[in-house]
Amino acid sequence: MIVLDRKHHLIGATLLIAGTSIGVGMLALPVVTAAAGFIPSFFIYILAWLFMVATGLLVVEACLWCPKDANLITISRKLLGEKGAAGCWVLYLFLFYCLMVAHTAIGGQAIDQLHLGLPSWFSSLLYVVLFAPAVYLGTRAVDRFNKVFISGVILTFFLFIGVSLGRVNVNLLTHENWSLAWTALPVIMTAFGYQNLIPTLMTYMDRDYKRVRKAIILGTSIPLLLYLVWEFTILGNVPLQALLEAEKAGHNAIIPLQAALGEGAFLSYVGQAFAFFAMTTSFIGMAIAFFDFWADGLKWPKKGMKRLGLCGLVFGIPILIVWINPNIFLKAINLAGGLGVAILLGIYPVLFVWAGRYKHRFAHQHHLVKGGKITLSALFLFVLLVIYLSYF
Repeated sequence: MIVLDRKHHLIGATLLIAGTSIGVGMLALPVVTAAAGFIPSFFIYILAWLFMVATGLLVVEACLWCPKDANLITISRKLLGEKGAAGCWVLYLFLFYCLMVAHTAIGGQAIDQLHLGLPSWFSSLLYVVLFAPAVYLGTRAVDRFNKVFISGVILTFFLFIGVSLGRVNVNLLTHENWSLAWTALPVIMTAFGYQNLIPTLMTYMDRDYKRVRKAIILGTSIPLLLYLVWEFTILGNVPLQALLEAEKAGHNAIIPLQAALGEGAFLSYVGQAFAFFAMTTSFIGMAIAFFDFWADGLKWPKKGMKRLGLCGLVFGIPILIVWINPNIFLKAINLAGGLGVAILLGIYPVLFVWAGRYKHRFAHQHHLVKGGKITLSALFLFVLLVIYLSYF
């Protein structure tokens, strides 16, 4: 029974990481990589994946130096001091409120597509009301819920791909512009964001770092595979000019793909279902991590009215912002951008481990990322490159 439970935890953790990574950003990836072409984008995907796996493992190592239930705030305070913890607060709130707002807004748009005649703000509220209870019930409930929805992601993804894969035009995949490949790196990194979930999974899996390491590698490999197949399908079906126009218009990849294949009802419904499952798996995975972040930062027990208050902090503010501006989705995604992801999910993990290994001289028996200062320095320089590409 114990072995079976551990296997279930590994599967659940793997799917939570995959579900948190796969979100609405996936729908934009072929659009922002189109100018570079399939082959250059393929290598950028691999590079981003390797980096995000490494930073996730660095967070695992940092968790082992901290008390059980410690989240990013406690880790920052222990390893980087009060200024590091304050910076983590600001970055985390900025980044994840932007993402929560984006998901709340796009969730409302999904409800609107049912043509129920509801106001936009009420559709967003309804979306949150439908899925917030899983977060209130805790990680185990989110795990079970996520298994169902990640299955929906996979099913609708392969249905959607099956409609269009046989029509791939190999000639459309021959376009290459290596100089433009790097410009998509910040967006691709955002599509692999899951590191904030690691402290929650460490608690869920009884700090079994070996199993968490497996979950990270497996859980990030799922979106990597889906992204590459998705990239191959879209770029092989949609002319380059159509994708460039979609980027200018701010459209996701489904719109030009439907135009290229012919907008049939079946394809349209499957595409909408895929988008709904993808954004909801990301939404609940991000929300449970945000819930634990608030609990850790405020030192509130996750019970009674405090538990309800934590849910209010996680969901209430995004609902209010979307009520004020229902069309804030693209602005929220742009605000999240490469800076928040690069610093909080890239630089901070490097600083955690650098401080733990070389400043505080904590135990060295659990080095999940090898190479010492050289590797950590290379990861840090990589993040600076991402920030440069995002803003310059």
